Amino acid sequence: MKIKENSFVAIEYTLKIDSGEEIDKSEEGNPLSFVFSAGQVIPGLEEQLSDKEVGWSSDFSVESKDGYGQPNPELIQKVPRTNFPEDAELKPGMAFEAQTQQGMLTFTVREIGKEEVTIDMNHPLCGERLHFSVKVIEVRDATAEELASLEEEEEEEGCDCSESSCEGCGQH
Repeated sequence: MKIKENSFVAIEYTLKIDSGEEIDKSEEGNPLSFVFSAGQVIPGLEEQLSDKEVGWSSDFSVESKDGYGQPNPELIQKVPRTNFPEDAELKPGMAFEAQTQQGMLTFTVREIGKEEVTIDMNHPLCGERLHFSVKVIEVRDATAEELASLEEEEEEEGCDCSESSCEGCGQH
């Protein structure tokens, strides 16, 4: 069976960036599973997987525009230092999560000043070329339950992502 819209897909993968640093990897015996064309993985990965079958494997790169997009300067902001716990030893690169009206938001500390902290709400992989090593482990039609679950997730989460920018909703 070939991968097509609403296929359930399971892949083993390794993800690296240009520096060669390994960013993510599926655990042995625990592949990444998703419904194809449901927006659960980045567009560039889906494009590479389209029409492939179980056993297909390849190494390929995904440009940032087809991955997590380019960083949006509007998502880099200064916030009062008092928004952080008093005892927090802030350092550039630290990641935090905050509850917002749109759900959980992950951001990274960029700079720490005496009164203000510069935070970056862009996805950490925005602007990065992504290098995948992928093997297709399973392909089948998604079940009615899997498709219904997707609809429930969309209703609950909402998302402010677009083709050019992900605002940290965790779906892309």
